[in-house]
Amino acid sequence: MTEASAPRPNTNRDAPVGSIDMRALQDDGTPYEIWPCHHCLPWHAEVVVDEGEIIVREWHAFDCELFQELLSDD
Repeated sequence: MTEASAPRPNTNRDAPVGSIDMRALQDDGTPYEIWPCHHCLPWHAEVVVDEGEIIVREWHAFDCELFQELLSDD
């Protein structure tokens, strides 16, 4: 494993986690696909109904690269 691809110590199973809510359906009603995050071990997703809207809540390690990208897009 090269240094660039080595996992960060805080993306392990015991890493602090945060969540981000995303729409579960596209505008035409087609569901989005959910793929696991390969950047952090604590990743998991849950489906939540909030005020009649279905959302997907993804949980990532705080320092996960994908999580930081999702936060900056929000």
